[in-house]
Amino acid sequence: MNIAKAKDYIKDTVELYLKKDEFGDYKIPVVRQRPVFLLGAPGIGKTAIMSQIASELGIALVSYSMTHHTRQSALGLPFIKEKDYGGTTYSVSEYTMSEIIASVYDTMEESGVKEGILFLDEINCVSETLYPSMLQFLQYKVFGKHTVPEGWVIVTAGNPPEFNKAVREFDVVTLDRLKVIEVEADYPAWKKYASDAGVHGAILGFIDVNKEYFYGVETTAFGKNYVTARGWEDLSDMIRLYEESDRKVTESLIGQYIKNDTVVKEFAAYYDLYNKYKREYAIEAFFEGKTDERLAQEISGSTVDERLALTGLLSDMVKSEISDVMDEADTLKDARPGIARITSGEEKDPGQFIMTLVSAKEKFITDRSRAGSLTAKDKKKAKKLIALYKDIADNSNDADSVKEYYNGRIVSLKDKVAAKQSRIDNLFSSIGSVFGEESNEMLLFVTELTLGLKSAEFFASFGSESYEKYKALLMVDDRKESLRKEILNIL
Repeated sequence: MNIAKAKDYIKDTVELYLKKDEFGDYKIPVVRQRPVFLLGAPGIGKTAIMSQIASELGIALVSYSMTHHTRQSALGLPFIKEKDYGGTTYSVSEYTMSEIIASVYDTMEESGVKEGILFLDEINCVSETLYPSMLQFLQYKVFGKHTVPEGWVIVTAGNPPEFNKAVREFDVVTLDRLKVIEVEADYPAWKKYASDAGVHGAILGFIDVNKEYFYGVETTAFGKNYVTARGWEDLSDMIRLYEESDRKVTESLIGQYIKNDTVVKEFAAYYDLYNKYKREYAIEAFFEGKTDERLAQEISGSTVDERLALTGLLSDMVKSEISDVMDEADTLKDARPGIARITSGEEKDPGQFIMTLVSAKEKFITDRSRAGSLTAKDKKKAKKLIALYKDIADNSNDADSVKEYYNGRIVSLKDKVAAKQSRIDNLFSSIGSVFGEESNEMLLFVTELTLGLKSAEFFASFGSESYEKYKALLMVDDRKESLRKEILNIL
């Protein structure tokens, strides 16, 4: 199973575990809610999907890496307590509440969210002294004498033995009490996520050409070589920051995230090639529809890697532009209900009402952050909406001026959409003239736009004659399910 399917499976499991009957009791009794055990190689996104699931379900998330815990921190610290048994007083050992269980209660108290996911990573790599207690926890949901609160679903994760010498294999009795999901590294599934998350086009283009470099762990005479999805995504973030500050991306930087000398050298060469087009091929000319015959001949005579790098660069740039427009459209759409209340006269004090909306959205950020389920995407979306509300408040003083300002932003958005549609039309025309209207490069370009979340939303919302023309010409719609795998074999 790939990580995308695993996410859907876990989300469904959590959602069903939290369903209640007409009396408010969980339909599946807590004692029979099997913990989920996500088993897969390191760096494929097991941890990342948990905050996404919690955010989408509107519940809390408490995460722990069990390799950082001792028996005392997991079970609690011992203390002596006097107890009376049959008229005789004895000194007995009791334990304070487990740090992990206490964190669950703290999260509920601080966020006000009473249901959530308790995610324990590297569960099969705990110390020898903690191992028996972990088995007890997985079977009975108890640390020491303290039980995980009702409404909290246990999800665990671990690595297979071949990736970690510290792994302790669970016995059949324990496994029989878990929902075991085995996850494998899968580039097509990750690519869809990576495209939507804005992973650098050079990375996606490089892995398209070198699929074997997406993920790998091997032992050599000089130690372990490893390349992971997490490494590629973290490298992407750093490359974008380097580019923004005009710093040079070197093999040394790449090697901090990708621990394989061969992959480092080959990606560094590809990245240089990717940037060559920014410097030498007047990329903006593609968006203006001004490519000339000389440029077409030069590109048509280039290598496969160069052609693919250029196509990847163009798709990366246009998807980035589309994403900016869609973010603005989403923000204006999210603000519409509040604006409607003001313009309808339902709210007598527009300024005060807008600040109420700001406070509510700021509270959303705070509560979700305390609940551990605030994703970077949700935070950015909320902050954009807050910024819009504040702009409206700064530029309006009554219902009419609020309506005027909001409508002005809508008109501005329509102008931006029209400009983007024109640039997209020019880009399609340029790619068609340089590579051919039915070329593999055109198929790759159309497919990237079709599979991208933001670009697909843009075309569904605002349309594009050129996109629809080439999508139909290349029969992308009819082949959508197979394109993700096919695209990896293009060229």
